[in-house]
Amino acid sequence: MSTAASRRRPATIHDVAREAGVSRGTVSRVLNGGHYVSPTAKAAVEAAIRRTGYVVNRHARSLITGRSDSVAFLLTEPQERFFEDPNFNVLLRACTQALADRDIPLILMIAGTEDERRRNLRYIEAGHVDGVLLVSSHSGDPVVTRLHEAGVPVVACGKPLGQTARIGYVAADDREGARDMVRHLYASGRRRIATVGGPLDTPGGVERLAGYRETLAECGLPADEALIATGDYSRASGEEAARVLLERAPDIDAVFVASDLMAQGVLDTLARAGRRVPEDVAVGGFDDSPAALSSRPALTTIRQPWDRISAEMVRTLLARIAGEEPSAVILPTALVRRESA
Repeated sequence: MSTAASRRRPATIHDVAREAGVSRGTVSRVLNGGHYVSPTAKAAVEAAIRRTGYVVNRHARSLITGRSDSVAFLLTEPQERFFEDPNFNVLLRACTQALADRDIPLILMIAGTEDERRRNLRYIEAGHVDGVLLVSSHSGDPVVTRLHEAGVPVVACGKPLGQTARIGYVAADDREGARDMVRHLYASGRRRIATVGGPLDTPGGVERLAGYRETLAECGLPADEALIATGDYSRASGEEAARVLLERAPDIDAVFVASDLMAQGVLDTLARAGRRVPEDVAVGGFDDSPAALSSRPALTTIRQPWDRISAEMVRTLLARIAGEEPSAVILPTALVRRESA
């Protein structure tokens, strides 16, 4: 049993071994993955860790294993976007929890400028993290190439354009989600269905626009470039895109918007133009983020399964760190009906 003296100082691996009634080597094997340890011994060691309050000395272990036992959450967007877009916070929180369940710290890094990108890549390439959860990658961005060439395990959130053979990724089915929304708008009697797409250097921007175009054709609606505007996923860009659409095509009766935050901007512009939602113009978003519920009216949207996306990103990254080949995971989306469409 642990003594009063041992409780006054930090518990050591020797204390855990004595408490569990096993060898120091058995404790070490449990701490390093539990290989070649019986379930009974593993349970005894885990119970002893809880009783003694033992905390792993990560620095000492990294000297032995060559690993940092930490992971980076690398967001390639400007800092203000991190605070504005609720999706990033939802994803960060879920990834942090998934890694905490494995006792692995997560380091937030934002690389929205060239200087930030250079500093963060230097830190990562120096081996201070074991792998990277890459969020919001853009085509042509050198980050993926640099990390790949440095041999850093990477898993992207969303299909990395032009890089799918190099790195693993976890994505919602953007194209099918867009198709579901446009089908819903068409089934409700809308025939002049416009869209506000995301940036065309991002997977969501490309895939959701493709789903919109395909479904218009499937429904027998003519392709009309006047009905397509593009934003950058910000609320302000949604406002401006809706203004452009109303100028080009004042007879629109529905708008599929590629993010909930942009959809809020679309609602603002429609309200200023005196258009009622959904009576005059139906609006559908994408993400089912907190922005969907705070909108007035509440947004009909496409739900991305953020908890599953986060869990799969963590799982596939840890598999990459363990030496497995890159893998791709595509998760289904779901239509969520609310008041806006």
